[in-house]
Amino acid sequence: MLATPSGNSACPDTGRQRRLAVQLADMIPGAATIRVAFTDPRQRWPHLHAVVEDETGATLKVGRTTGTVAARWMLRVWPEADWTRPHTFRLADATLIRSDLLATGRCR
Repeated sequence: MLATPSGNSACPDTGRQRRLAVQLADMIPGAATIRVAFTDPRQRWPHLHAVVEDETGATLKVGRTTGTVAARWMLRVWPEADWTRPHTFRLADATLIRSDLLATGRCR
């Protein structure tokens, strides 16, 4: 696949993103969004942390392993994302949005 001058591929692999959304929906029933950050409130050092919410915005309780696996899969699908900032993955449309932009309403 040809690359643009920025080095990113000209056509993003949306198939991987959609497959990930299906896999995560199967793994975490009822999940609508998954927010991933390196700021786990229970750790003093940077540690991968995932928060899963349903359609109403209520937080779903998931095990530590499930959250970590979901977060690692997301990092692998979007290695170019700036993971120093939290990101939210919407399973319905398989999109990843920086959570700080989502909160301020500046996302596309």
